[in-house]
Amino acid sequence: MTWTPPDVRGRVAVVTGASRGVGRGIALALGECGATVYVTGRSTRAHTRARETVDDTAADVTARGGEGIAAPADHTDDAQTQAVFDRVLAEQGRLDLVVANAWGGYEAGTEHFTAPFWEQPLGRWDAMFTAGLRAQYVTARAAAPLMVERREGVIVVTGGTDLQSHYLGNVPYDVVKASSSRLVVALGHELRPHGVAAVGVYPGFTRTEAVVEAFAQQGAEPPPETHSPEFVGRAVAHVLADEDRMAMSGTGAQAATLAARYRFADVDGRAIAPFALPDDFRLSSASERSA
Repeated sequence: MTWTPPDVRGRVAVVTGASRGVGRGIALALGECGATVYVTGRSTRAHTRARETVDDTAADVTARGGEGIAAPADHTDDAQTQAVFDRVLAEQGRLDLVVANAWGGYEAGTEHFTAPFWEQPLGRWDAMFTAGLRAQYVTARAAAPLMVERREGVIVVTGGTDLQSHYLGNVPYDVVKASSSRLVVALGHELRPHGVAAVGVYPGFTRTEAVVEAFAQQGAEPPPETHSPEFVGRAVAHVLADEDRMAMSGTGAQAATLAARYRFADVDGRAIAPFALPDDFRLSSASERSA
């Protein structure tokens, strides 16, 4: 398997939280496919010297062959979220794709991440559900009217999981991931009569900048089962280009599962297997508990 970018020239996309990580990878892949991509996030060149800004991602989207447009926004502020979509409507007159990717779930830190829930800081729950799930919902809410009007478009949510039979490490994280997956189901149900799809595209173990840095601090490299952020972007691009995407509406899958469906590889040419948790994380059934 290799990578043949699907042609999505003329399509307009918004990718939230795209200054770095998975969002940046999605924006770059869409740019390689020729899309116009509004890149949102809080980091701008005016406020940071790091090369992890919406301006840098937008420039790289354009360098890949698309049109990158920086659209600074804090998606915990509903007015800023709405302003992004008002701008898209005014400048483009259409919206084909929104990727609700912005995630502030780690703003309370990751220390003692696997501690019992009664020892978890309450701020961790607040961050995951306000800067995470609520931001995804508000993004979808602001994008939907632009798509419903044209009876076309797709809302992609990246924050969910297809590991529903496993426990994900701590209570807030487990519950918010399941909630994001359920958001896809509910959005798909309400949008189906309007010709708009809602699809979950879930990263596996991703080599984001933060993951690479964390392993580097231990003098190690990320394990071979990790994939690039752009791998998720390739999955999103194929969903956007798929004329039969309504058949997937209301469902979600890992990028690796979609890679097998659309037959593409990661940026280094590797085929990526879906991420799997150990059996120790599997939730027992009622029959198993009573045995």
